Amino acid sequence: MRRLAGLTLLAVGWLGGEVHRMTLRQAVELALKQNPEVALARLEETKAEQAVRLAQDRFWPKLYAGSGLAYSSGFPMSIEGATPSIVQAGAMADVFNRSQSHRIAAARENRRSASLGIAAKQEEVAFRTAELYLEAERSARVAQVAAQRVTGLERVAASVEARVAEGRELPIETRRAALELARARHRHQALEAERACFEGALAEVLGLEPGDRVAAAGEERRSPATPASEEEAVRAALANSQEIRRLESQLVAKGFDIRAERAARLPKFDLVAQYAVLGRFNNYEDFFRKFQRHNGQLGVAIQVPLWTGPGVKAAISRAESEAAQLRLRIQSARRHITGETARLQREVRQAESARELARLDLDVAREQVSLLLAQHEEGRLGLRQLEEARAAEAEKWMAFYGTAAGLERARLNLLRQTGTLLAAVQ
Repeated sequence: MRRLAGLTLLAVGWLGGEVHRMTLRQAVELALKQNPEVALARLEETKAEQAVRLAQDRFWPKLYAGSGLAYSSGFPMSIEGATPSIVQAGAMADVFNRSQSHRIAAARENRRSASLGIAAKQEEVAFRTAELYLEAERSARVAQVAAQRVTGLERVAASVEARVAEGRELPIETRRAALELARARHRHQALEAERACFEGALAEVLGLEPGDRVAAAGEERRSPATPASEEEAVRAALANSQEIRRLESQLVAKGFDIRAERAARLPKFDLVAQYAVLGRFNNYEDFFRKFQRHNGQLGVAIQVPLWTGPGVKAAISRAESEAAQLRLRIQSARRHITGETARLQREVRQAESARELARLDLDVAREQVSLLLAQHEEGRLGLRQLEEARAAEAEKWMAFYGTAAGLERARLNLLRQTGTLLAAVQ
């Protein structure tokens, strides 16, 4: 009862929104366009791109201009390290900085890792969309079966009431028929609430407006092709794993970080350019043999580290430890993907067996209904016995819809693991 009440409340919250009817392919395409998590992943890639530009910035000349205008009494002293002048201009840029070059390479690799993160997030969102779509489709079908069951029991209740009025049935049969009808209506209500929940959750994943729902279009889909064997599935999963590729990219970036720390002991060459317009009111003629208004210099500033302290060694050691952690994570990811892929491959086989069993069970129930329907038309069988057979058939239909959705979900999950899900659903 509590579960039904919760589902009903959630369903009521979605009643005021718009219902969008989509195919699975349309739902996945829309999710990849406007799902919030995919959008956040794209923003992470943008941040990584800007990090590359920021790391390259030191090799671009910086131009600046200003003034050190001042009146001098006595010897012309410097103003914040610059000669007093009417106009000052300068430029600076790194010419040779091996440490920063490695940091640029690390930033580029981090950008590649962010791109791989987008691909992984798209696979995850596509699978979640497909999973919710299949649940919404299944719940819609079983709710339809439940509605047909309610219609059948309404006919039974009317027939029983007529037989009681004629004295051919005991009055308790009326209450018994009403009870069965109430149970069927209660179940139909619960299934409709469940359907509303899945359709609302699907709309949320697609980034639609609050209160909207997405209903399955009821299309006929071809079963996606899955790897023929467990070994083939494992090979594909290891080759296409976004997680492993992202960890490997992070390991490459960490290698550049190690090189950058080691290169801190190398010399650095910086471009230096200056220009200044001097004024006579700074007493230059009184203290220097020759005065020249326009002055400039162009050269290279060289820095040779003599003692970098223990920080560089500590930074190298820390980066090497982080690289070792990434190697262990890559090994662990390979083992996990191998085991998980094998499990998903077996799950697909079990789901295929379950659906086949449910189909055979459904075929028997349908044939039984056909036989009883013929007997009912000949007047040799009552309506209640026929509806009981139809009730059994309805249960078989619900079970079949559940196993069919379970099989498709298992196949899509295996395709997600092997990195081929997007190609299968788009």
